[in-house]
Amino acid sequence: MKEFQDIARWLEERGTVHLIPRVESLPSPAFRMDGREHVSFSTNNYLGLASHPRMIAKAREGLERYGVGNCESRLLGGDLEIYDQLEQKLAAMKGKDTALLFATGYLTNLGVLSSLVKTAQFARMYGYRTRGRHSYAFFSDEYNHVSIREGIRLSGADRLTFRHLDLNHLESLLQASEATTRIIVTDGVFSQDGDIAPLPALLQLAERYDAMVYVDDAHGTGVLGVNGGGITEHFGIDDPRLICMGTLSKAYGAIGGFIATDKYIGELLRLTCSAYGFTSTLPPDQVFAVSEAIDIVADEPERRQRLWANQRYFVESMKGLPYQVVSTTTPIVPVLIGDEVLTDRLSEQLRGVGLHVDSVKFPAVPKNQGRLRVILNAGHTREQIDLLVSLLREQHTVLLKAA
Repeated sequence: MKEFQDIARWLEERGTVHLIPRVESLPSPAFRMDGREHVSFSTNNYLGLASHPRMIAKAREGLERYGVGNCESRLLGGDLEIYDQLEQKLAAMKGKDTALLFATGYLTNLGVLSSLVKTAQFARMYGYRTRGRHSYAFFSDEYNHVSIREGIRLSGADRLTFRHLDLNHLESLLQASEATTRIIVTDGVFSQDGDIAPLPALLQLAERYDAMVYVDDAHGTGVLGVNGGGITEHFGIDDPRLICMGTLSKAYGAIGGFIATDKYIGELLRLTCSAYGFTSTLPPDQVFAVSEAIDIVADEPERRQRLWANQRYFVESMKGLPYQVVSTTTPIVPVLIGDEVLTDRLSEQLRGVGLHVDSVKFPAVPKNQGRLRVILNAGHTREQIDLLVSLLREQHTVLLKAA
């Protein structure tokens, strides 16, 4: 007990304890905090759907019909028909045979990645026998989300980490591997850098080395692609080697996670994945809301158009400023500061004038790579973006003096 107290005190003295802002309303992108209105440049509610009247009406319909939760796992008495209907809708959106719903995106990665390598072990309980020695290895981008890294760790399989987006390094690891089943794992849009995985090239390597590709499309689903289908639609890809993971808590404005895949993978995971079968899944009101969100994304393309127009406007406005922008390809546009204390200080200065921008630092990013993670939103006005850019310009001189 004393050890934990000593560590907590030591971290607090050095200002490394993360202070979590307490908000009075949810950003869309305006919200209330500390008794005043702020504008969020941090929310994942990219399209502003979380407060959409159609979403609220559908969630209310789900509450009135089913109550607040199913209170059982889907393997027992909790498999409502609405779950299957939503899974079919998600599979169609991703161009896959089937989909599986999970309570959160984090749980999706933990459950699926830790279970894929255990299917043969499960089948042996029923008499299945493999031919010869069988082994698994994951090949993971170094900047993948922590839920990916923890899911792989839980699997017990080998994890080989390749340098961020370095396909030559990845290929060298694939060449050297003796695993009989190889699984390449990547974020679709990297959450702290905002860049996009080169999915076509990854699939070419997968074909060459007989691997599968698992892509976490949390920040691409609903955002990338002509119709918001995500990274696969963005690149125009439909490949049997691909397992697509997505979240429902970002562009779709609700909560939950899913994978979309070929039927045989889905059936294996329904049998073997504890995170799917041994816990409750989404409350029914969230299923109604997510199903409606998919329709809204299709019905209101102007939301995505406004999002990308705002993204382009911010990127262009930053060109004249003396900051390094990490990536300009998605609505996540991180502004590199470097020093973590200065990053926190700049975030606090912006919050003081009503703009909330996340200060991202170690362990979310490498040491001395602190950045303001600016996330553009369909609801931002040009005036709000102009204000952020103007304040960044003013604060740059202050930062130089402080450094």
